[in-house]
Amino acid sequence: MTDATTQTKPPQGSPVGLLAVFGSTFFELCGIFMLSPLLLLMLKDAQVSTTVAGLFAATTWGGVFLITPFASGLIRRIGRRQTMWLASAAPLVSALGFMLTEVLWLWFALQLLAGVAGGLRWVLAEAFIAEFAPPRHLGRTIGIYATLVGLTFVVGPALLAWVGTHNSHALWWVVALLGVGLAWTALIPRLPPDHDSHTASVGLPGLWRAVLAHPVIMLAGFLGGFFELGLASILPLYGLSLGLSASAATLLVAVSGAGGTLMALPAGMVADRFTDPARGRRTLMTVCAALILLSTLITPWAAEAGRLVWPMVAVWGAAGGALYTLAMIDIGAREKGLTLINSTAVLVLTYTLGGLMASAVSGALIEWSPALAFPLLLTALALAGCVALLRHTRRF
Repeated sequence: MTDATTQTKPPQGSPVGLLAVFGSTFFELCGIFMLSPLLLLMLKDAQVSTTVAGLFAATTWGGVFLITPFASGLIRRIGRRQTMWLASAAPLVSALGFMLTEVLWLWFALQLLAGVAGGLRWVLAEAFIAEFAPPRHLGRTIGIYATLVGLTFVVGPALLAWVGTHNSHALWWVVALLGVGLAWTALIPRLPPDHDSHTASVGLPGLWRAVLAHPVIMLAGFLGGFFELGLASILPLYGLSLGLSASAATLLVAVSGAGGTLMALPAGMVADRFTDPARGRRTLMTVCAALILLSTLITPWAAEAGRLVWPMVAVWGAAGGALYTLAMIDIGAREKGLTLINSTAVLVLTYTLGGLMASAVSGALIEWSPALAFPLLLTALALAGCVALLRHTRRF
């Protein structure tokens, strides 16, 4: 006789589970990345200052930081599937709220809610992928997922441009996309209780244990966030400081994003082919950090030879994105249950922290000394990461 646990446990490598998470995440993020620029444009049309608009955009990251340390505790309390439903429904509620009110403080509250939901989805989706992926093709599966996420950065804004930023139906398109994402969530298979639901630490103690268990992996996440996420946000300023036109400086962001999107799947597929996958992943991480280091060494000459900036920026995006993908693969191969949730949450936090640090520090250094101080920061960080990863790989 089959017990209840067996009945509710999807087979390892569940194609239905993967398809459901892929579909839910794709439509959800397309809606989010269509909504984000639309809201900023609406705020500017309402004569809101640039400072307030910037704080509004940063509220999303505030929500991610607010919820991520407590994701595992919430998941243990109400379950993964229910938490994913919550993470899918909250942005839809926020979008409807933006349609119903023009009160600014309510918009901040709705944006914070969307950020909290985004943090939950970020952690949960990656944990689901690791659970549902075939073990022999974990790298390829995570690479496909990372590529899919990268595409949403393009599809969402492109849809907004097609619909029209001043089209009265633009918010309804966002609601439709978020609704489809919520519907895909219903296809996620039911899961049994996590095997470590009564033994794993949750909240801040769980995060700290995850950091101690994977310190170098978290370093890889930080480097990935710094060179892929954070530098991409200030590349227009960097391009202008090099004398590029406004349109060319903006294209630097696209080059960085294309590098990260295109490299995720190859990195994952190569990671699957090693006889010793764990050592292979660390070797690839070291190679990525070395590529970043080499690219930073030519930064001082980019001001004189503008052509160098394009391949340099492409390497930052590609190697940074590959570092995050490989770190995600490594955690998925090692952990399951709530421990996997904790480790994924720490990876999300370190990646985001790297992005925020790059945005906060690099802008000031570019303004002060784009040809010396800015390159020195990049080279010093890349060198430290490369040395740490190389030493860890040799010990491993």
